Amino acid sequence: MEYNQQVKNRLRRIEGQLKGVLSMIEQGKDCRDVVTQLSAARSAIDRTMGVIVSSNLEQCVRESLRHGEPTEGLVKEAVQLLVKSR
Repeated sequence: MEYNQQVKNRLRRIEGQLKGVLSMIEQGKDCRDVVTQLSAARSAIDRTMGVIVSSNLEQCVRESLRHGEPTEGLVKEAVQLLVKSR
């Protein structure tokens, strides 16, 4: 699978968030603020995983349809991957 610029940009933003959290910890910021930022980063990671899985699923379904292959297994696999990541 090729990862587009949108996914790379999302991951760079997440990287920045995590660096910010590390900086907050080094500065001794309040626990609630640190946890809030970690929660935001986790949420961004979850959304990025969804984008990656859905993009990959779309590519796989198109390829399967082009070859006359069934797609049900692909959808189940994508859903299981997302469930497992939780």
